Amino acid sequence: MNLVGIKELKQNTAHYAELVRKGQSFIVVKKTKPLFKLAPLDSTEDGWEEVVDFTKLHRGGIKIKELIARL
Repeated sequence: MNLVGIKELKQNTAHYAELVRKGQSFIVVKKTKPLFKLAPLDSTEDGWEEVVDFTKLHRGGIKIKELIARL
């Protein structure tokens, strides 16, 4: 397991986000004490699920007021 300091993570968030997207995991530490694990979402875990892509209905999406009015 890779370790990364909280300060390093804050300064290079985009870099670590890309590494996680590629499948790497990290234990984030502060003063050598583990804080949390940074890991990619597993398809079996609760994550984001696309229910409806409103951009397929109308380029640029649909305004929320219009959507609510149609419900």
